[in-house]
Amino acid sequence: MKNLTNMLKQAQQMQSKMQEMQAKLEAQVVEGQSGAGMVKVSLSGKGDLKSVAIDPSLMSAEEREVLEDLLIAAHADAKAKVEAMMAEEMQKATAGLNIPGMGGGLPGGFKLPF
Repeated sequence: MKNLTNMLKQAQQMQSKMQEMQAKLEAQVVEGQSGAGMVKVSLSGKGDLKSVAIDPSLMSAEEREVLEDLLIAAHADAKAKVEAMMAEEMQKATAGLNIPGMGGGLPGGFKLPF
């Protein structure tokens, strides 16, 4: 029964840390770029697109396909940064938790629901 009580306490601690982490991530903004900075996108820490900035030289009909590709690349760059930030925050949030079978944290590859 003592182990169950400890596990419940740790689960509550983890839930609290997860809520704090989610609030912190939501407040963060990460910028990705492509084309040597000609296209920039900003994502929230939860992956929501916040802004797009496009160099005026790309605003011609001839550059449409290049611009589309650069937007995709800039978004991918920002998304990779968000995922790295999330993984770092997750590691901080689960540090010190000693949940049986999880080696002092959450199993590798654990994904957040956002």
